[in-house]
Amino acid sequence: MPRFAANLSFLYQELPFLDRFEAAARDGFEGVEYLFPYACDPRALVEQLAANGLKQALFNAPPGGFDAMGATHAWSEGMRGTACLPGREAEFRAGVQLALRYAEALECPRIHCMAGLRSEGVAHETARATYFSNLRWAATEAAKIGCEVLIEPINLRDMPGFFLNRQDEAHAIVQEAGAPNLKVQMDLYHCQIVEGDVATKLLRYLPTGRIGHIQIAGVPERHEPDIGELNYPYLFRLIDEVAAQTGWLGWVGCEYRPARGLEPGGTSLGLGWRP
Repeated sequence: MPRFAANLSFLYQELPFLDRFEAAARDGFEGVEYLFPYACDPRALVEQLAANGLKQALFNAPPGGFDAMGATHAWSEGMRGTACLPGREAEFRAGVQLALRYAEALECPRIHCMAGLRSEGVAHETARATYFSNLRWAATEAAKIGCEVLIEPINLRDMPGFFLNRQDEAHAIVQEAGAPNLKVQMDLYHCQIVEGDVATKLLRYLPTGRIGHIQIAGVPERHEPDIGELNYPYLFRLIDEVAAQTGWLGWVGCEYRPARGLEPGGTSLGLGWRP
């Protein structure tokens, strides 16, 4: 069975954020991920990881802003990353440096740099060139502390205007960049909505070594993986088979909205899919 990481931005939302670590460990998770850590002092996060025997699998670089306060507010203000935005390079670099300071403190081996929303009036080629240059710089900086930089294709229904949408686009960028620590975050929920043919894409891309992290959710409601149109037991077996052949040791992040919502214990009650 894959190694599952609980996404604490999506799961256990009936609890205060720092209490979600204990809840995840109690339910048998060995790793956690979340969108952003910047509202918390890294020491508080380190304490929760250590107290509950958890590994930090992933978090996102800031969606915008130059410091922790700006990063915390940028998401609510509609920012979805600055990597593809010409003229925002200094903001992107400040965000990556902040993320890497957190990654080093949390011993987190990877960060996700969100591409951002397409800017009106900016040619696709210009946005791509900005994106590519920023990613090359981020990968170089992250390599100094042994960290990976991930890019994630996201569907346009959930995030209208997002710059990166397809697996082939993401893998072409990673291959072109040639940085061994620049990889793809393959969210099977987004992949199914945009492209489908998820199993074939896992078989195509997982052996390349370019996938650094996988995420899951049921399609189309983004609930537990046993709700919806994807056959996750089959996909989990497929991941295990490829991992056994290639030595892939990544995490599978559970980034879904529990069907029982904020009901007390709703996340735990929805974990029947895991065994």
